[in-house]
Amino acid sequence: MLPKSNTPRAVVEHVVREQVYRSMGLTPPASAAAPNAFVVNVSARHCHLSPAAVEALFGPGYELTPMKWLYQEGQYAAKETVTLVGPRSRVISNLRILGPCRDFDQVELAYTDAIALGFNIPMRASGDTAGTPGCMLMGPHGFFEMNEGVIRAMPHVHMHPDDAAFYGVEHKDIMKMKVHGDCPVTFDNILVRVDESFKLEAHIDTDEGNACGLKPDTFCELIK
Repeated sequence: MLPKSNTPRAVVEHVVREQVYRSMGLTPPASAAAPNAFVVNVSARHCHLSPAAVEALFGPGYELTPMKWLYQEGQYAAKETVTLVGPRSRVISNLRILGPCRDFDQVELAYTDAIALGFNIPMRASGDTAGTPGCMLMGPHGFFEMNEGVIRAMPHVHMHPDDAAFYGVEHKDIMKMKVHGDCPVTFDNILVRVDESFKLEAHIDTDEGNACGLKPDTFCELIK
């Protein structure tokens, strides 16, 4: 038996489709001609922490432990989790930390998470936390108070410059994303983020993924 591959299905289908069209001498559709396969993943609630926050929660000199590597190069879900204390002392336990550490502290929740906790959070791009609600995080070593940084992340797509050139967009542009399947939906405000280190991947939250019935084999496409 062959070992199970960690390659996303969309990437495999993209390569196979390109080869099939080429072997048949046919002109591939636009999606097949793209330089890279388009992957869409659902991002569950999580937090990004600074080194100071990690030390306050887990102890001096503590470093996060990678548990699962994510699709973007160098990004991982850490073994460590924290407890989030929201308004009226409502809590979410086992909030996953994503690493590596950043130079800011941020909690990303879905809308239903925010309602359950009693938050009124805005939809923001990652890192745009000015004027957002804060919270208290609790770890095995102690507490860390965030004065701001609790957001609902804006749906976004990571792109390498080659992908941006193919789609005719630039960093911070807005695109649409069509999700096909049994419950087709078009997202009108997908924020474009371009960097040399990025792979072509869109992130939506759990509410958005559930609303459109997103599955690993759901066909999705970007529209300028």
